[in-house]
Amino acid sequence: MLHRLIAEGEHQQQDFKYEISDARKIARTLSAFANTDGGRLLIGVKDNGKIAGVRSDEEIYMVEAAATMYCTPPVACHMSVHREEGHNVVIAEVEATEKRPVRAQLEDGKLCAFVRIADENIVASPVQMALWREATDDAGTLLPFSQREQSLLHLLADAPEPLSLNRFARLGRLPRHRAVQLLAQFIRFGIVKQQFINHTFVYVATEEGE
Repeated sequence: MLHRLIAEGEHQQQDFKYEISDARKIARTLSAFANTDGGRLLIGVKDNGKIAGVRSDEEIYMVEAAATMYCTPPVACHMSVHREEGHNVVIAEVEATEKRPVRAQLEDGKLCAFVRIADENIVASPVQMALWREATDDAGTLLPFSQREQSLLHLLADAPEPLSLNRFARLGRLPRHRAVQLLAQFIRFGIVKQQFINHTFVYVATEEGE
């Protein structure tokens, strides 16, 4: 089983770690998995897929610290130890959580939510944070689709290239917090989608929004 997983390489739901030297850094990966589609961490495997092995007890302790001490709320993490080629590899599995966002504590003590995109842990966008906040609102949100909202949607649809949050706010002459709120509502109603291009979150109108 272990060789089959390694053969998949690193992707949205799988990450390799040669060793764990900082529980806070691992918390970022756990946050990203929990906030996206879940995933597994193979500890004792190099980036190139070579099995290096770890001291399983120490690694399990570090992952537990990352999940309980450095993730808010704590992340449920199932761990197992696999013996292969004379080495121990720890597999830590995290399921996607409904209580989003899960935030990881950074080195300066600040809390930050991450998402998993391809094989990277990316800081969640302000728009994504707004979407999570709206998801906890049982009353829901009504989108006042006035002429002003229509013109802003046309701005996204007619742009020659996808717009970043800041560019959308600037072109639409919106306060940044209002641009965040509006994009989150557009996405929630399926008329705009968020993409990650060249390490930047951008926003484009869907067919429904054009």
